[in-house]
Amino acid sequence: MQYRRLGRTGMKFSTVSLGSWLTFGNSVEQDITTASVKTAFSLGINVVDTADAYAKGASEVLLGKALEPYRRKDYVLASKAFWPMSDGINDRGLSRKHLFESVNESLERLKTSYLDLYQCHRFDPDCDLEETVRIMEDLVRMGKILYWGVSVWTGQQIRDAMRIAKSIGGYGPASNQPQYSMLVRDIELDPLPVTRELGMGTIVWSPMAQGMLTGKYKKDQPPPKDSRAADPRANQFLTKFFTPENYAIVDKLKVIAQEAGCTLSQLALAWCLKHEGITSVIVGCTKPEQLVENAKAADITLDERTMAAIAKVLPAPKAG
Repeated sequence: MQYRRLGRTGMKFSTVSLGSWLTFGNSVEQDITTASVKTAFSLGINVVDTADAYAKGASEVLLGKALEPYRRKDYVLASKAFWPMSDGINDRGLSRKHLFESVNESLERLKTSYLDLYQCHRFDPDCDLEETVRIMEDLVRMGKILYWGVSVWTGQQIRDAMRIAKSIGGYGPASNQPQYSMLVRDIELDPLPVTRELGMGTIVWSPMAQGMLTGKYKKDQPPPKDSRAADPRANQFLTKFFTPENYAIVDKLKVIAQEAGCTLSQLALAWCLKHEGITSVIVGCTKPEQLVENAKAADITLDERTMAAIAKVLPAPKAG
């Protein structure tokens, strides 16, 4: 396993992080969650990423139980808030009220006294940005969070948040968490250049395009019975990748992976990590053994010949 600083902070992230979207609390119960955390830590993964909205809090509850045996200082715990957690009119967004209440609820579910990283799960157009920046600053000073970040924000939104934080002498966002993979490359245009300029870390979700870049899905064939695509609770974001163009890309990438001496999944993860400004790739799992193979990507450095071969296969990034 390799480790990188989260932007300009002193906090070190494993280059592969354990995620929990669409898995823990959805298709994955407590026993597998606990086993997955144990496996992740044994592989040197030190980051666990979740959100209050994942399975309406169930993901945090399962992780809270799974993390109990471990020393808090030995891992990095990240969560997020923004999406509605109930029908309450204020139980959503990035207002001072919602973020204050949400962080306390997440801490309770996760059985911890603080979060290493607390992220704004989306941008909130219905809340003044200064209010959001100020409550994040307050949460840092209260000791409830150590750093704060954003997820799926534009470069301009990030610039504005950083400007406000600087004007009040506060902490700006330390990281952004966007979607990024060989099949979804728009962050190369925005906001990755901005976050690199500002010295922020980038933690990417769906680096294997919801599993499309595992190579397990075949054109005109039903998905494997034990796969995410076969689970209606977890496949709603995957099937959009099932296009003739993507199947053709995957077939070509399989050949490149074979020549590079790695699996397609490892190639996809190592490709993300090759790009400047990427701190860590988030991987989920429905079986702990999936982590074993994916974690190996941290120690794979793709040479320029392989990167050039990949570049010939992939379409150019498009503005999001």
